[in-house]
Amino acid sequence: MSSGIRATVEFTAADSCPIVELSNEEATTVDSMTANVCASGCEESVVEFSMDGGDPDAVEADPIFSHGDTDRYRVRLDDDVDCPCKTLGEYGCPIARYVAENGRLTVVFHAADWEALQDVVTELADRFPSMTVKRFLRSPTGDAVHDHVVVDRSKLTTRQLEVLTTAHEMGYFERPRRANATEVADVLDICPSTFSEHLAAAESKLVEDVL
Repeated sequence: MSSGIRATVEFTAADSCPIVELSNEEATTVDSMTANVCASGCEESVVEFSMDGGDPDAVEADPIFSHGDTDRYRVRLDDDVDCPCKTLGEYGCPIARYVAENGRLTVVFHAADWEALQDVVTELADRFPSMTVKRFLRSPTGDAVHDHVVVDRSKLTTRQLEVLTTAHEMGYFERPRRANATEVADVLDICPSTFSEHLAAAESKLVEDVL
């Protein structure tokens, strides 16, 4: 059996999906969603979702079930409506988790292999420029588990990247270290305390992406 891929992507534009727009307007979270999305060329796809605390009269969707404070709705997506769920359905990628909150959409989905993942991610990026890839997790083969995380180096300032690069090249992160903080700071022509400040700031940004 081929190794499947579990991917997490995020969309920061509320207009990337009608349900995200609705979630943003109603100031509530939508995290229970199922999609019956047919392959490319079909005329209509159906998405169902649950929402807590929204105004049923303000929701542009068909109410289908209500339980306590939770209401479930159905939205029909025709060819004129484009959204990430519809795109994933066209590429045969099942959605494992969907969270719409504060105008931001996070989707976890599965792809059969790296080639299929590359195709759908490329298509998503073309259709929805606000998309960012957050994480890849590949099914284990044998004893190996591959958990791939995308690290955004653009979060680092030019100086922070220089500090990290120099420290790495000089063996600061090796055990035992080939260079200490004073030696790396000397090469960078800064004091050790400044080196430590830049390093801590850079590590904090990278750890946020990794975790």
